[in-house]
Amino acid sequence: MPIAKNRKLAVALTVSLGLALGACGGMPSNPSLNSVKQPVVERTNYTFDVQSSGGGLSIPEQQRLAAWFEAMELGYGDRLAIEDPMMSPATRESIAKLAARHGILVSEGAPVTAGYIQPGSARVVLTRSTATVPGCPDWSATSDMNYGNGTSPGYGCATNGNLAAMVANPEDLIRGQDGTGQTVVSTGTKAIDSYRDQAPTGEKGLKQTSSNSGGGN
Repeated sequence: MPIAKNRKLAVALTVSLGLALGACGGMPSNPSLNSVKQPVVERTNYTFDVQSSGGGLSIPEQQRLAAWFEAMELGYGDRLAIEDPMMSPATRESIAKLAARHGILVSEGAPVTAGYIQPGSARVVLTRSTATVPGCPDWSATSDMNYGNGTSPGYGCATNGNLAAMVANPEDLIRGQDGTGQTVVSTGTKAIDSYRDQAPTGEKGLKQTSSNSGGGN
């Protein structure tokens, strides 16, 4: 009987130890307040070949390209480049005018793309970036124990996920915008100066009205 009791006690201790170790396996392991879930920016290149000549793009080709810009919803944050073996200034000007309708400037230098450009053609390369936070949400820390006072693996998912979803130009997450050298403060105070320069209401007195204007005896 004593041997049987010892065996039961040993089995109970083993099960308890296994449950404890299993619970520890789900503990947070990040000891800092830095989020391990950071936005990742991915670039995708879209290409569109147009027939070109020394005089630029013909009207039908301009219409084709304009329709492609509309279908791609060309807008802020997109990067547009031209790969033209002839390096025709007229072709670049024609494409630049169409892109300007969407507020986009043509960048210098085009990324390497697959496929051969046919003679008499130019390639318009649209580079679009997207930002996502891989691995979110993360509820892998299932243990209620946190002996190391670690940060949850899902820490930062909400903030960084919202930032990635709302940023107008995902490239700004990699490298911010360059300064223009203009004084932003003077621009920002225009509304305040306009408010201060306005004449106060009631400066010329209140308008006199008669109480009998509505008629009566």
